[in-house]
Amino acid sequence: MLGRAKQRDRDQDGSASQPLLSRSEDISPRHSDEVLFSVEDEDDLDESSALSIPDSPESRPGHVRFQEDVQVIGPPLRSTFESREAEFELDTDDLDNETVAQLESTPQSRSSRSRRLRDQSTPLLVGLLDSASARRSSDGALQLQRRDGSAEEEDEEDVDLEALAAKRLEGGGMLDSVANMANSILGAGIIGLPYAMRQAGFVSGIILLVILCGVTDWTIRLIVVNAKLSGRNSYIEIMHHCFGPSGRAAVSFFQFAFAFGGMCAFGIIIGDTIPHVIRLLFPKLETIPVLSLLTKRQFVIALCTICISYPLSLYRSIDKLARASILALLGMLIIVASVLAEGPRVPAELKGDPSARFTVIEPGVFRAIGVISFAFVCHHNSLLIYGSLRTPTLDRFAKVTHLSTALSLVACCTLAISAYLVFTDKTQGNILNNFAGDDTVINVARFCFGLNMFTTLPLELFVCREVIEQYFFSHEPFNMQRHVFFTSVILCSSMIIALITCDLGVMLEITGGASATALAFIFPAACYLRLADLGPAWYSRGKLPAIACVVFGVVIMAISLFSALQKVWTPEGNARICA
Repeated sequence: MLGRAKQRDRDQDGSASQPLLSRSEDISPRHSDEVLFSVEDEDDLDESSALSIPDSPESRPGHVRFQEDVQVIGPPLRSTFESREAEFELDTDDLDNETVAQLESTPQSRSSRSRRLRDQSTPLLVGLLDSASARRSSDGALQLQRRDGSAEEEDEEDVDLEALAAKRLEGGGMLDSVANMANSILGAGIIGLPYAMRQAGFVSGIILLVILCGVTDWTIRLIVVNAKLSGRNSYIEIMHHCFGPSGRAAVSFFQFAFAFGGMCAFGIIIGDTIPHVIRLLFPKLETIPVLSLLTKRQFVIALCTICISYPLSLYRSIDKLARASILALLGMLIIVASVLAEGPRVPAELKGDPSARFTVIEPGVFRAIGVISFAFVCHHNSLLIYGSLRTPTLDRFAKVTHLSTALSLVACCTLAISAYLVFTDKTQGNILNNFAGDDTVINVARFCFGLNMFTTLPLELFVCREVIEQYFFSHEPFNMQRHVFFTSVILCSSMIIALITCDLGVMLEITGGASATALAFIFPAACYLRLADLGPAWYSRGKLPAIACVVFGVVIMAISLFSALQKVWTPEGNARICA
């Protein structure tokens, strides 16, 4: 009871009320206003001393005071035992025996665990990266310790937070990305562009170079847009998101076909370049019985493929050949400079018909599209280049793409026009074969280009092998026997094709017409139509370019593939088959 209880008045009938707690003597009228029973509440106490017993004067006779504090204990609040602050306060620095044993584990056990982690399927190339490995740096990954004590990297150093923060902020500028994309475009296909101009005609060839360069620029940026719309980070995952398992199978097949065709083309290039250099350096080598094999095309292809390219192809990590791109770019610059310098000085018997220089259109215009597409395709690298930007935005990537394709177009037109105007109707699939075998400058270019093929061929084999691993064995750990088997089969198959055919132009037509058109024109536009909400009208501004790109790619694929195969299988064609 709160407050004070006063003595009740007597009843009108004269009966007295006996108090419950009183002295042994009768209560006199003078004590009628005394407090007999009192319980103080928290509200009666001073707020500054709520938890202490207040000082009270001497007890007056005639009342009883309870001094015990009254506290109301409610249910505990969740924030007092489940918040992060509470967990931090309750956490102790003491380690239990199990944790100490894990921390004191030997480096051998950590290394064995890291090897088991690495034995799992790890994507190698751009476009085949999963979300975990895409963020992993090959030139210095940090060791990240898991809760169970295992390490993701073999490095035994502790995590440096400053280095980790620096890695989050690192990235290339726009000039670095422009160089990477231009290097991807200016590949081995550039030496086939004069042949493409011969097939299409001078005027049509220039128009096709400009148009296909513009379409390539648009579809490269379209892949990044598709990645943002789908929330995926690789070409294969985008196709799987849009078209399910059939889309994944289609893009895997064409990626394999494009890389395998590139391997065959590179083997042909080795046979077209290295024997010429050996004959120039050792003119009398052909007269020596056994060593004369070094001047034979087939023997050189087999020797270089088995002894050089095959050991390099057995690597599991692509970073072992990271410097190959530098050699490729230097080789392309040497080839362009050599053709420009030596073209006007070739003998008259090697030059083509001057009257066939400024042609408008030729019957092989569709085959030329396949060759040009092979030269411009770099779509499998677009997402990696986008992610390498320090500030990866669509506007910055658009500037990188525009500048890279413009520089590549200038280099391609320079080589194609200068070589075609000299050789016209005699232009071959490998423009270096149009020059004399004793031309010193061209032989330097041949040597650089052939040397580049030693490392470029394993890069393409990595793509073929990784496509097979990801499509058929994505949920299985790494197996060395399977790794060696697929490496050997793929490399030997491409070597046999390179030994049979001498026509690089046909190989570029088939590979570019079938695979490059699908990867560069059909798939990006088809994914965009599936992902973007462009309305029902097919002729709308958003839908019409994508639909036109898909139709263009399908038509070019069918016609160029049919024309290239007809050139090989029918007697009317002039494809050269090596004896």
